[in-house]
Amino acid sequence: MLVSLDRMVDSLKAVAESSRLRILALLARGDLTVSDLTEILGQSQPRVSRHLKLLLEAGLIGRYQEGSWAYFRLSDDDAAREFVLGLVGRLDAADHQIERDMERLSAVKRRRQERAGEYFSRNAASWDELRSLHVADDAVEAALQRLIGNRPFQAMLDLGTGTGRLLEIFAPLYRRGVGIDLSREMLTVARANLDRAGIGHAQVRQGDLYAPPVERDSFDLITMHQVLHYLDDPALAIREAARLLRASGRLAIVDFAPHQLDFLREEHAHLRLGFADRQIAEWLAEAGLDLEASETFQPRGGGRDKLTVKLWIGRDRRVLIADSAPAARETA
Repeated sequence: MLVSLDRMVDSLKAVAESSRLRILALLARGDLTVSDLTEILGQSQPRVSRHLKLLLEAGLIGRYQEGSWAYFRLSDDDAAREFVLGLVGRLDAADHQIERDMERLSAVKRRRQERAGEYFSRNAASWDELRSLHVADDAVEAALQRLIGNRPFQAMLDLGTGTGRLLEIFAPLYRRGVGIDLSREMLTVARANLDRAGIGHAQVRQGDLYAPPVERDSFDLITMHQVLHYLDDPALAIREAARLLRASGRLAIVDFAPHQLDFLREEHAHLRLGFADRQIAEWLAEAGLDLEASETFQPRGGGRDKLTVKLWIGRDRRVLIADSAPAARETA
């Protein structure tokens, strides 16, 4: 992608400093706050903020606010992103400074996940009760069932299965169900719930949502219920989920609309304060899925201290050969 001479010069000036290039290498692996970057780089906050300001002015990174936290990411501009990734891709991963930065980045991300894991562990037995404080489960479940329909299918995957509730409500439709969760306590609860419901064709297992321990191109329905706001990289989780879908398979996401309830970060380990329709649609498109349907569930009584729930369904763009075969025979 071509850019003007002046813009190229500005970009080169912005990256021609080791700390700023290190920042770009880190942001190429996910969104980070100033505090994260300060810890990783081992520099003062004013100095890191200065570097970020210069990269912002050059159009190489973007900034977005979530409550009282500011996150930085690589620019959404295709030319800028291509330029940065081209540079970062040429860095030697074995360079001692880059290697150390990546080690510290891993520690930051690991701590985030540990906080979320600790929260799940503390509240495993009462998770359904806690979730009812934020969403109208009955309304969301009814909408999910209506949009998915009653046609039987081969396999379902529930990412971040929690108590296994979605595996339970769709059990009459699938032949094989799998639930993935990081928390052993949650898996214990899910297994007990499935046993109590007499569901023997579903299993739950421990695993990472960024690399689920299941085969690709194998599921007709994948669900992610109130999962994305706990994740460091929701876009990556969606892309990984999309790879597991069969042709024409569907990914159903339930989460919150954008909000300003910042206390959820500290008290409930939320990393993201909701998602806009446009953001979800873009992430689905990047994953090769089309946004097929979306619904909004307003909280009772309204108010800024309430949470609006959103439901999005994306469909794999590939067409099942079996679906087109009858039509081909009729035409012939």
